Amino acid sequence: MHRTGHGDAHKMTMYEKGALGVVCALVAVIVAAAAVQPPASATVSPKATLMLPPTIPLPPPLTRPRVRSAEEGLFVFSTATKPNDSFTGIGYDLDSVVAGDVRVPRVFLGSIPPDMAEIAPVEVRKSVFFKSVLPLILQVNEEILSDRRRLWSLRHRIAMGNRLDGLDHLWLAVLAKRYGVARDDLDTLLARVDIIPPSLALAQSAEESGWGTSRFVREGNALFGQWVFGADGHQVPRRRDAGKNHKIKAFDSLLNSVRAYADNLNTHGAYGRFRRARATARADGRPLDGLALASTMIRYSERREDYVRSIRTIILANDLSRLDDARLHENAVEPPI
Repeated sequence: MHRTGHGDAHKMTMYEKGALGVVCALVAVIVAAAAVQPPASATVSPKATLMLPPTIPLPPPLTRPRVRSAEEGLFVFSTATKPNDSFTGIGYDLDSVVAGDVRVPRVFLGSIPPDMAEIAPVEVRKSVFFKSVLPLILQVNEEILSDRRRLWSLRHRIAMGNRLDGLDHLWLAVLAKRYGVARDDLDTLLARVDIIPPSLALAQSAEESGWGTSRFVREGNALFGQWVFGADGHQVPRRRDAGKNHKIKAFDSLLNSVRAYADNLNTHGAYGRFRRARATARADGRPLDGLALASTMIRYSERREDYVRSIRTIILANDLSRLDDARLHENAVEPPI
């Protein structure tokens, strides 16, 4: 199965070097400008109207309580029965989430338990898989929405004729570099900095990981079967066709696998149709529909139309569209382990 445009190790290295170069150059410009004209207090003070965590790490206001990061909240379970028992212990139930009675707890699994395939019956295995992956998807969407809100704010300020301060210019340059867009092309950037509907991400992760049972997800946290070329430290498919040299990209955590998946759909040329359809829904004031957007995934696999049908079938058969409005709980949860 071929997946278009999934991570290239050389490309990632060049990106990181390019991003670092942009940051260093802009910091030098900012320092030089500050020497000539010291920044106003508005530049160095936190914005009261932008209480969002920036992409570039900055110290939080002293009056704001520290919130544990997703990485600090990763849990690893030795057996597949553990997360199921833990989910039950904290009242995490998908029907309750859909009903609006509870929000999804901030319980982020670092990896899929190695014996996921042994869970029976199949419906219980599916439930454990969805409840394990859903918080990760919602966390990544939160991160994207934080950037999107700040981007909208900067776009509005520019449209009103207001000048951006040095940190905003720097943040915008790094964000544009990450998404492969010119810094002054804010409309294109907004079309890329957007969330992935949970129903679509859940269906693709189930399909690509064999519901959490594949060797790639067990050994490399690869939820979405992303390809990589010419890199060490990744997994070689046992049934790779003759003449092909791709590997399956491995990750140090499930969370980073979801982040890479979102970056892939939001940046690669193969998914321009997905981004256009999502932007059109936004412009029309319609909610993002994972089932409808699944039809744009025709280039995700060599199976093309058959792959799209598989993803739509998973969404429909498991009623995943009902989870597109799911949200994470405001507070971190310590599940019983």
